[in-house]
Amino acid sequence: MAKVLGQFTITQEADGYLLHVEDEDGETVEYSATYEQLDLISEAIEEQLDLDEEEALGLDEDEDEAVDDE
Repeated sequence: MAKVLGQFTITQEADGYLLHVEDEDGETVEYSATYEQLDLISEAIEEQLDLDEEEALGLDEDEDEAVDDE
C-alpha cells in the first residue's frame, strides 16, 4: 500500500540537490538529485496537474463550453 505524503523539502548542495520526502507518520527518506532530475520531476507534475485540472476544479465540458460561448 502506498504511503501518504506528509511533506517534502528540497535543498541545494554543492553537487546538486537533496530531496527530503516525509510520510504522514514522520518517516523521512532522502534522495540526491541533479538539476536535470528535478526538472523532469517538475515537468511530470505539471503535465499530470494539467490533465487533472478540470476534474480538480469541478468543471465539466458543458460548463466549459458555456463559458467559451459568452
